[in-house]
Amino acid sequence: QTQLVESGGGLVQAGGRLRLSCVASRPILGAATMSWHRQAPGKQRELVASISRLGATNYVDGVKGRFTISRDHAKNTVYLQMNNLKDEDTGIYYCKAQIQDSFAWGQGTQVTVSS
Repeated sequence: QTQLVESGGGLVQAGGRLRLSCVASRPILGAATMSWHRQAPGKQRELVASISRLGATNYVDGVKGRFTISRDHAKNTVYLQMNNLKDEDTGIYYCKAQIQDSFAWGQGTQVTVSS
């Protein structure tokens, strides 16, 4: 079973930047759709960005132009570069790997944006 470990969260002022990392325990990036999701306090978890096994990316409207998802096959790592952070970006960010009907989640990393 694939394990995912996120890191890079923290406290940042509005307008600042963070880069989240998600390391997979196996070399799955060429076969999996990798995605970042976030859960704000009192809200449901939502998709933020994804990258397919072929490299196609997708973003939720609220982060387009500010967030970038990328991957490094050699490091089995997916990144989420977050620029110009806003208060509404606060939440726990989770990494997900999905191959057909199988998926795995990381434990999450907290991002807090202060204004």
